[in-house]
Amino acid sequence: MSDRPVFVIGCPRSGTTMLQLMLSSHPRLAVPPETRFLVPVYYKRRTFGDMRLADKRRALAEYIAGDRSTKFRELGIDKDDYIRQVVEGPGSLGSVVGTTFRMYSDRFGKPRWGDKRPSYVKQVDMLTRLFPDAQFIHLIRDGRDCVASLKEMPWYTLNSFHAISTWAEAIDAGKRLRRTMSEDSYYELRYEDLTDDPSTELKKLCHFLDEDYDPAMCSPREAASHAVPVHKVWHSNTHGEVTRARVGSWAKRLDSWEIRLAEQALGDRLEDHGYELSGAPKAAKEHMLRFQKTMQKRRGSRMRKLMRDRINRLREQGPVPALLTSGQLALAGLPQQRAESELPQRVM
Repeated sequence: MSDRPVFVIGCPRSGTTMLQLMLSSHPRLAVPPETRFLVPVYYKRRTFGDMRLADKRRALAEYIAGDRSTKFRELGIDKDDYIRQVVEGPGSLGSVVGTTFRMYSDRFGKPRWGDKRPSYVKQVDMLTRLFPDAQFIHLIRDGRDCVASLKEMPWYTLNSFHAISTWAEAIDAGKRLRRTMSEDSYYELRYEDLTDDPSTELKKLCHFLDEDYDPAMCSPREAASHAVPVHKVWHSNTHGEVTRARVGSWAKRLDSWEIRLAEQALGDRLEDHGYELSGAPKAAKEHMLRFQKTMQKRRGSRMRKLMRDRINRLREQGPVPALLTSGQLALAGLPQQRAESELPQRVM
């Protein structure tokens, strides 16, 4: 049976929490609430030092388990036990991070873990460095519904131009992933199809994951009690049955100028994924110019971050890939049964 990590990705407000709960309802999969340490730890990896050193692993584990910004407490795992397992475990950055998720899945007696964070759709390269055997599920929803939903979120402080750009970036990232990743590593499905016929779509998804389908996945509300924190009131719908009530609701939730802009800016992308356009008039010229400037600024920011990371890769102090699953060990050329004793460790 597979033990590969599973990541749920997509544009925010595309139904990724619902899919997280569906996966968590499977008897072999555990996908925790969103955390806040994976990305920061990766980009700050040089400051944490060489993970082959036990004291460096301990320091990183103490940061992950102790800093309030990481949301480690929502995983429900023992801090001291986590630190101990990290210190005794493999000496790589991915192993320190991955141990948190492995321990979360152990809480529920499940052999396989996942993680859900929509923005990961633009960070798959980083995730595959940490977890080279990972599988990615890209959930796609009508961009107009995503924009309408983003506007209503208490945590979303940007404007409609950014919201439209966010969906475009997720779709463009998915296009690149389809072209560059193997069929057993990247999978796309539409929110509308998933909510229309959950059992059929989940059976196909389970085939991709190399798992047997379980009917419990179609009724994920029970998983919400431990996988969706109570304070996230915007996910209240996940505590009920799977519904299509919000499909196409953008027509009433967006202003007319937003519909015109979304369809002109996203038209080809929408149609490529099977979404019909309403035939709205073209957007005002000033709105298109503002959207294009927003896209350009966001693209520039991503490129600068990418260049900084490329430089950091040249100065890495220790190994990055996790060494926790059979696939990760095979890629590293390590025997599974003697994995930890074979790892390169340094003695202080």
